[in-house]
Amino acid sequence: MKYSVVIPVFNRPDEVDELLQSLASQTFHDFEVIVVEDGSTIPCREVVERYAGRLPLHYFCKPNSGPGQTRNYGAERSRGEYLIILDSDCILPPGYLEAVEQELRREPADAFGGPDRAHPSFTPLQKAINYSMTSFFTTGGIRGGKKKMDKFYPRSFNMGIRREVFFALGGFPAMRFGEDIDLSIRIFKGGYRCRLFPDAWVWHKRRTDFRKFFRQVHNSGIARINLYKKYPESLKVVHLLPAVFTLGVAVLLLAAPWCLWSLLPLVVFALLVCIDSACRNGSLRIGLYSIAAAFIQLAGYGTGFLRAWWHRCVQGRGEMEAFRKTFYK
Repeated sequence: MKYSVVIPVFNRPDEVDELLQSLASQTFHDFEVIVVEDGSTIPCREVVERYAGRLPLHYFCKPNSGPGQTRNYGAERSRGEYLIILDSDCILPPGYLEAVEQELRREPADAFGGPDRAHPSFTPLQKAINYSMTSFFTTGGIRGGKKKMDKFYPRSFNMGIRREVFFALGGFPAMRFGEDIDLSIRIFKGGYRCRLFPDAWVWHKRRTDFRKFFRQVHNSGIARINLYKKYPESLKVVHLLPAVFTLGVAVLLLAAPWCLWSLLPLVVFALLVCIDSACRNGSLRIGLYSIAAAFIQLAGYGTGFLRAWWHRCVQGRGEMEAFRKTFYK
């Protein structure tokens, strides 16, 4: 068995249906699929059973413990040479696994990951959020890609790792947010080879409204400080940019009543985002939505980062302190 596709699920049967449909359409067939229900109150068993004759499927249920531990549970029951970790809200193009196979044949890797895109069926809001998560104008530059600010760290929505390396590193940690970056850091610290596979991309739905999106990126900012406390060397200058942006926006807005010209940098940034997104998506509406998405992306991450810095680095509190009002709401 070459690949084991591990999918943790929490209350998302409809999304699992779309993901399994895309897996059933793959042009490369040497793989198994492991779906792990993480204490869902809306299970996807019936959805999985519909694909029993079309995919080599294994379905498990367990008490809720978060995505990292659920992925570990699935990995322990896998047989593939490589684990491919996917979020349940992803959809794969038919050539996804073929692209992974070709990259590994061209140049071996111990771990890898791919980028994400917006599917044509996504709503304008989802496409705007996708833009903000992948654009060089936002923290998309931090996340990695062809135009990245930092070296590529695979993320758990689209991550591959050699099975023996996964277990040598102990899998995902007990963290319930930032656990994929923790594993990526340990991949590099362990001296393993990790690469971006640009053609092994997925369609990623992400959050469906701005409120949920803010909480997601806010928690990502918090997680970055928690990672810093574990791995001080992992904090780079690029990780400070959203916090600097957030503080800068606050200063400019406070100065606006006395000097309207102070708003000019924000207007220029908004125009750049709108034009770039509108051109990439072929829609002015998505371009306008992307302005809001970009500000939420940067300010959400920045406020989470600053909040966690205050709680953990200044006040010396525990890892979950900054999550108390935001985690998994």
